[in-house]
Amino acid sequence: MGDEQVLLELTGVTRRYESPGGGQPAEVLRGVDLRVAAGESVAVVGPSGSGKSTLLNIIGALETPTVGRVVLDGQDLAALDARELAGVRSRRIGFVFQLHHLLPQCTVLENVLIPTLAAGGGGGDAEQRARRLLERVGLGDRTAHRPGQLSGGERQRAAVVRALINGPELLLADEPTGSLDRAASENLADLLAELNAEEGVTLIVVTHSAELAGRMRRVLRLVDGRLVEGPDEP
Repeated sequence: MGDEQVLLELTGVTRRYESPGGGQPAEVLRGVDLRVAAGESVAVVGPSGSGKSTLLNIIGALETPTVGRVVLDGQDLAALDARELAGVRSRRIGFVFQLHHLLPQCTVLENVLIPTLAAGGGGGDAEQRARRLLERVGLGDRTAHRPGQLSGGERQRAAVVRALINGPELLLADEPTGSLDRAASENLADLLAELNAEEGVTLIVVTHSAELAGRMRRVLRLVDGRLVEGPDEP
């Protein structure tokens, strides 16, 4: 990784789930090591059930590893209490999921601003940033629309802006194109790659899409609970 600043480092991350009835625990991740530089873009690919979403949830402090360490910008997440972890999730990490999770009763602008409330609010500055980002992703004329009035691709772009509103260092996207058609998927892949460069946000994407993975700087495969460098073999 040379002289690049390491933003995220996973060391020996293992995740086991207890089996019902006291059977053998299911080991989804097995000693995962990962270093990601600030500003880098990484795709994690692999078959369904391989643990990709579990890995992303651990990176995003939504789950804790059974064994191992997750260090974000020099801070060991295991050393933080619940309140401190909530602060990390709201201010330093942005999440984009396969389903947009926009609130149907709120406008696009209101949806985008919701994370600023948990982070203490941002007043006019937050709204200005929201409007700028919505304009950037082609939703400048949709700010007063509700999610039901948008296409699937537009809803997902709004979700991306919501994830970026607090200026996170790390953006995590879990199958963000999974529910979109081909044209909308390609548009979102372009957008994520461009925002990675323009906003300087570090991007980790879990995806089945070769198109989206190919737009990332690095592609990693999750095989038998371990990360392997390189795309899927033909």
